[in-house]
Amino acid sequence: MIKYTVTLTKEEREELETIISKGTHSVSKVKNAMILLSCDESGYATKYPNKVISDIARVSMKTIDRVKKKFVEEGFDAVMYPGKSKRIYAKKFDGELEAHLVALCCSEAPSGYAKWSLRLLADKMVELQYVDEISHESVRQILKKTNLSLGKV
Repeated sequence: MIKYTVTLTKEEREELETIISKGTHSVSKVKNAMILLSCDESGYATKYPNKVISDIARVSMKTIDRVKKKFVEEGFDAVMYPGKSKRIYAKKFDGELEAHLVALCCSEAPSGYAKWSLRLLADKMVELQYVDEISHESVRQILKKTNLSLGKV
């Protein structure tokens, strides 16, 4: 396993101590500050073993390793001021599928039912082979996005 060495500058150390002692900050930010201060090998303070840090900050050993790795590879700001996720989510449903769903929703409900339910719509979408599988929750989200409600007359 790779060991990551955390070496903080004096300014970084002062900022972390300020985060811990003053103001209101998110729990994750305070815990990250505690982890970095406790792992610092710059000589300004005592470095503690990961086991002691995990007991003090009440985090797992894996979390300590992740914070140290992120600090070494990406820098101080990446740990303390993370931005939005860089993950790109693929869109599962396109406009054509939404159009089929809306058309189906506006059609007559199956015999034996007064109106369409989300589960009925999901099952019918699969039956008509518009999609391989779809959950009733996805149907709800699509209908909500199009401002179409099953409860409206």
